[in-house]
Amino acid sequence: MGARTTESTVTFRHPFKLSVLDAAQPAGIYRLVIEEELIPDVSFLAWRRTATMLHTPALFTSGESGQVVTITPEELAEALQTDRDAPAEA
Repeated sequence: MGARTTESTVTFRHPFKLSVLDAAQPAGIYRLVIEEELIPDVSFLAWRRTATMLHTPALFTSGESGQVVTITPEELAEALQTDRDAPAEA
């Protein structure tokens, strides 16, 4: 069965909290890795997401040890929407 990994970044303009993390994370650009597997026995290429992983701390942060946390796509989408809806800081 085929598999693929897609790497991208997500940007948070404000500190944010995820259920899998003990503390709020600072605003910044975070590395996001999505793993998918090919769905067999269909007449077209189709992929199923098997993991969504966020790397902490944010990119360009020095002196902190990193970790990778697995999150749901829904929680990530909610955190990003909350960040977009937050008022801009003056």
